[in-house]
Amino acid sequence: MNKFFYLSCLLLIITAMSCDSRQNNGTLIERSFNKAIPLYDNLLKTTADNLEDYPHSLHPDGSIKYLQIDEWTGGFWPGILWYMYEYTEDEKWKIEAIRWTESLTSNQYNTAHHDIGFMMYCSYGNAIRFLDAPSYKEILVQSAKSLCQRYNEQVGSIQSWNTRKSKGDINIWEFPVIMDNMMNLELLFYASKVTKDSSFRDIAISHALQTLAHHVRPDYSSFHVVNYDPITGKVLHKQTLQGFSDNSTWARGQAWGIYGFTMVYRETGDKRFLSTAVGMADFFLDHPNLPDDKIPYWDFNVGEEGYHPDWDYHQEMEVPRDASAAAITASALLELCEYADAGKRDKYKNAAHEILSTLASEPYLNAEQSNPYYLLKHSTGNFPSKNEVDVPLIYADYYFLEALHRFRQQKDHTHSE
Repeated sequence: MNKFFYLSCLLLIITAMSCDSRQNNGTLIERSFNKAIPLYDNLLKTTADNLEDYPHSLHPDGSIKYLQIDEWTGGFWPGILWYMYEYTEDEKWKIEAIRWTESLTSNQYNTAHHDIGFMMYCSYGNAIRFLDAPSYKEILVQSAKSLCQRYNEQVGSIQSWNTRKSKGDINIWEFPVIMDNMMNLELLFYASKVTKDSSFRDIAISHALQTLAHHVRPDYSSFHVVNYDPITGKVLHKQTLQGFSDNSTWARGQAWGIYGFTMVYRETGDKRFLSTAVGMADFFLDHPNLPDDKIPYWDFNVGEEGYHPDWDYHQEMEVPRDASAAAITASALLELCEYADAGKRDKYKNAAHEILSTLASEPYLNAEQSNPYYLLKHSTGNFPSKNEVDVPLIYADYYFLEALHRFRQQKDHTHSE
């Protein structure tokens, strides 16, 4: 009798805990999207008759910072609108998503930099999940062709930026490739599948292998920038532009790497990319300088002995966090946990949940509308240039919403089994 009673009580407790967990997870997602609705309504009002200024961040006076069509973040705003439509099923968001997506049409011919993947796949790539529009597919294929124009066979990589000086004017970068460029490869894999043209895929794989070889260190930390000789393909410099020092680990660069190599493994099945994604994820999550709430400082090695920046650094404030790096990492981990072995699966899933739980609460979620436009606070764009420090950033919101959708889909799949 007593044994049966205690077993019954234990079963009730376990059931209640499971229900509480599902309720908390549901609340996390629901709360975040509900808080987003009035903020993005406000953003839509500011851009109602202007499809040329893309929301990016805030100026110091609190006004909206816009960027134009040729800048790298233009695709995140229509992408956010597609995620809002996906969650709410409200046609209002779909109508606006279409308007803003189509505002980027001319970018399919942009060859000025590597970011066309961000610009076009975050917008049109989301659109084709909801619309069977042949013209959209054609635009994505042309965008991929434009990106391929920056590929150099000798280097085996896609050039990120045009020739420029390094931070502190130490070197001239003739063929700089940055870790962020991994994110643009998804566009090439898509184009290869649609056209049956393997050249897109071949370029993507070549670029990923070069990034693995030269950006990723033996401990799976990462360099931000690798500069090549465009004639010989030789590596000339390994440096940083947005990180603390050349040998430090810039948090968002590490996040791009986790996400990018996970995606390339999905598209290729090549275990080299999976092991790289796993190694980079473990470096991020196990690093002694990662705060307990798992929202990283903008660089893992700020101010540490042995790390010497090429710019004038003074510790005048608490080291800022980068919520954007956390959001990108959470989204990446939710995909990576599907491919990793059993020993890592729960680690990545639980870490993603922790990150999302933190981002969905104070001080990161803009629940009280301390600014009227963006969902996440406390991101860092480019600290060395004193640009966008401790501000909201449109791509932080984008990857946060993407991660919430991935989390929701995993929950739904688990409950249906």
